[in-house]
Amino acid sequence: MIPRLYAIIDPALLKDGSVSGVSWFVRELINGGATLIQFRNKAGKAKEILSQAREIRRVASFHSSSVRLMMNDRADLCLAADFDGVHVGQEDLTQEGARRVVASQRWVGVSTHNPEQVLAADETNADYIAVGPTFQTTSKRNPDPVIGLEGIRQARELTSKPLVAIGGITLENCRSVIDAGADGVAIISALLADPRKRTEAFLRKLG
Repeated sequence: MIPRLYAIIDPALLKDGSVSGVSWFVRELINGGATLIQFRNKAGKAKEILSQAREIRRVASFHSSSVRLMMNDRADLCLAADFDGVHVGQEDLTQEGARRVVASQRWVGVSTHNPEQVLAADETNADYIAVGPTFQTTSKRNPDPVIGLEGIRQARELTSKPLVAIGGITLENCRSVIDAGADGVAIISALLADPRKRTEAFLRKLG
């Protein structure tokens, strides 16, 4: 079961993207009630990513036994940091390849951006499908075309897998995304200013 809020940490977007800055941020998310957190570091080298990821694992294990940690892109680092799953995009390791690396006990999520990709992901043994960008987003340098709420409705009709909407989701529009058929919403930028209070606010709004 996907929780309503899927928090994503990207060190490149933090004021302090160091290990200690990432550590503080994940602690605030957990204290705010986040139970599903993805770590995304597109720019770092493997050693840096692993160092940050292991600190995230340490913080999560200390503060909560119910937090699930997802590694973006890197199935190998998912295992090395003892994360709970890996999330892959259309240009990353395939879902099948990721599954071979992390095996059945860990989650595999896959990003999609159009109906064809949703249908393809539905045929795999991915644990959930992310779809977007739902709205205009600033957290990606070269985002795919916006799909809007209609794209969420269409994706919902194409799969029975848990569906996570991503891209430009805010406190003001998050409820409409759930009403359109998403099981959860992935949030990046809208958590940056005050991660604990923002997490609490999203959870109240999402119900």
